[in-house]
Amino acid sequence: MKELRREYASRTLDLDATDVNPMIQFRAWFEEALASQIIDPNAMSLATASASGEPSVRTVLLKDVDDTGFVFFTHYTSPKGRALAENPRASLLFFWPALERQVRITGSVARVPRAVSEEYFASRPLESQWAVWAAPQSSELPDRQTLQDRLEDVKRRFANQPVPCPDDWGGYHVAAEHMEFWQGRPGRLHDRIAYTRGADGSWARARLAP
Repeated sequence: MKELRREYASRTLDLDATDVNPMIQFRAWFEEALASQIIDPNAMSLATASASGEPSVRTVLLKDVDDTGFVFFTHYTSPKGRALAENPRASLLFFWPALERQVRITGSVARVPRAVSEEYFASRPLESQWAVWAAPQSSELPDRQTLQDRLEDVKRRFANQPVPCPDDWGGYHVAAEHMEFWQGRPGRLHDRIAYTRGADGSWARARLAP
């Protein structure tokens, strides 16, 4: 593994070339990721910590971006949901290796309004709606057949009727307080532009050492 190494040299990132608003800058980079046909450009690592400080990280999918932050959906009773109930802060990481780019976000977390969760749930494919009801996320199962049996029960339960959004499932909004845009450069002298949100909602930009 020590021999694994490659240079990053496809792009640069100058402070003056970035937008003063990191949310606008993120959208620009995300559109480039979409245009480059990266697989799952909305995949992001989500890091949380329990009240005792026990960290945990996993990959989730970004489902919306507004002027202040980022939205994803999950079970409220999952480990991530329980951690966010205890400690409502999180960090996100987008890594787009084809573009030699990363974006890091840190901020406070809150549930989105119930109507937003219900609207998104209704837009999901039927199979995905069934899966939310069938799978008690992160709970132990004796075997795969048990999960399949639960799925068949859900299909029968909601046959010929709309599948409602479960009470214990919905969205979270990560309100960005710190954002960093990372562009790989040769010799590991990477470009890093960091944004910090002030108490008045304004953003300050700065270049960081690699």
